Amino acid sequence: MPIATMTSKGQVTNPAATRAKLRLGPGSKIGFIENAAGEIVLRPMSGDIRRRRGIVRCEGAPVSIEEMDEAISAAAVDRFTRSNG
Repeated sequence: MPIATMTSKGQVTNPAATRAKLRLGPGSKIGFIENAAGEIVLRPMSGDIRRRRGIVRCEGAPVSIEEMDEAISAAAVDRFTRSNG
């Protein structure tokens, strides 16, 4: 089991084996998540967005890309109209 030591500033250097396993590099974000047993788990917060599926709850039916594009266009037109009104 890799071990790290905390500095007086609360900083910890992740061991090389842990960085490699989690695919962490300079600038990587790490989440600290408490599991059901009360243990703190490190989770990389970067990488493939598809790994985040299901973390945001949404009410209602999903929308298509076309519907999103239409909503964005309508909001842009509305904002332009209000700023030049």
